[in-house]
Amino acid sequence: MQERISKIKKYIEVNGKVTLSELEVMFPNISSMTLRRDLEKLEQLGDVVRTRGGAKSIVHLSRIKEELYSTRASESILEKNTIAKKAIALIQEGRSIFLDSGTTTMYLSQLINDQKLFISTSAPNIALECIKNPNASVYIIGGNLNRDNLSLSGVNALDFFKNINIDIAFMAASGFTGQNGFTCGNYNECEIKRHVVSKASKVVMLMDSSKIGKSMPFSFAKFSDIDVIISDEKASDEFLNEAKKYKVGVI
Repeated sequence: MQERISKIKKYIEVNGKVTLSELEVMFPNISSMTLRRDLEKLEQLGDVVRTRGGAKSIVHLSRIKEELYSTRASESILEKNTIAKKAIALIQEGRSIFLDSGTTTMYLSQLINDQKLFISTSAPNIALECIKNPNASVYIIGGNLNRDNLSLSGVNALDFFKNINIDIAFMAASGFTGQNGFTCGNYNECEIKRHVVSKASKVVMLMDSSKIGKSMPFSFAKFSDIDVIISDEKASDEFLNEAKKYKVGVI
């Protein structure tokens, strides 16, 4: 059995995935039920993720997700840097801040100097960047890790905020429309964002102009929930006027 499982593992690593039909051809004397159990065993070992009718390699999936994240990180670099440089001026020593997951907030985390700060975040990569500051206390929420944007979310993550106060929350959005407000693409992350927005004394939205006019499935805030919006010079007049309508500071 171990030899068969090793062969299946190697095949999936080379090809990225396998179907049950392929396994039935590879092992004609083994029942479909046994082959399914082999895939279950590989999933328990953390080598594959089972799919309908087969399985995919964890390594292959992770590589794809890393490439997707790297692609987003390389988009609108000038705009994201500009936004981060504007945002850093709002951070005061001794404050409790929250840094949302996202590539723009990652740029912001890289600009934070050696100030004494209490930093909480839902993103492991941002936490690792912030811990380089010897004067910062860094807290990371628990939960399930989203491979798309390296964000943690879930029930455990919500429990984290019961005993924490936030002076300023630096939030990120995947899209904004006048009808749906600020949106993101994951329900659990949406719940985290809503919770943070309700807890923070001041909410600062970091969003480059490419997100304006786009709408993702889940809404977590409207202009009435935001104190400050930081965008780039390409932000439309309609968007900026809408912000001012709700007395949201525009930087």
